[in-house]
Amino acid sequence: MSDREQSNHVKTARTTFRILEVLKEKNEATVTEMTQEFDLSKSSLHNYLSTLEQDGYIVKEGNTYRVGLKLLDLGGHARHRRRLYEIAKDEVTALAEETGELTNLLVEEHGKGIYLHRAHGADAVKTDSYIGQAVYLHNTGLGNAILAHLPRERVNEILDRHGMPASTENTITERSELFETLDKVAEDGYALDDETRVKGLRCVAVPIINNNDEVEGAISVSGPKSRFQDERFRETLPEKLQNVANIIELNITYT
Repeated sequence: MSDREQSNHVKTARTTFRILEVLKEKNEATVTEMTQEFDLSKSSLHNYLSTLEQDGYIVKEGNTYRVGLKLLDLGGHARHRRRLYEIAKDEVTALAEETGELTNLLVEEHGKGIYLHRAHGADAVKTDSYIGQAVYLHNTGLGNAILAHLPRERVNEILDRHGMPASTENTITERSELFETLDKVAEDGYALDDETRVKGLRCVAVPIINNNDEVEGAISVSGPKSRFQDERFRETLPEKLQNVANIIELNITYT
């Protein structure tokens, strides 16, 4: 295969995945709406969409296309292949039941945080996050818990690649300030998210560290600022999370 043919194949693959990403961002779209996002003719784009529909990756309803559930099958397979998910999911669910709040399990992949598992306690608030969602690491307690235990060179690579966009007025957008925060997280053993990604929402997160001192992910408890005050926010929940993380870490080592 010539270099030109290889280049065309790579471009085709990237276009295919970009189409899926755009459909996800838009929820649904017509061919005409999609042509505004791509430097492709309407007929070329229609060929891409028809192929994806035939293979089951997207669904057509009338003139509108949307992402299909076949992608959920792929995502579910990827999640179950993660050993941490199988070990931590029951502990994260039990933590939600005990606290009554929203609990999360997050891992880093390609420089972003991916939610592997979420559980809702009796009083849990609803947020915009969902299993499989990719989020920035600099503006979440979960992300900070992970970044604090990565080599500084790797953290810089992540920030160079994804930047530090602001989600709220409390988001840290300066690298030097973030590094100061990460040093404190590493020292304290937990991270506090004080409305840094979602206004009105606080979060306490701790890392999951394996026997080789490598961070495998992080767990958290999230809730409204009104319920995450003083001792509960800065003492009770951090201690509870560290106890759960310790159990998960032991199970990683000896399971």
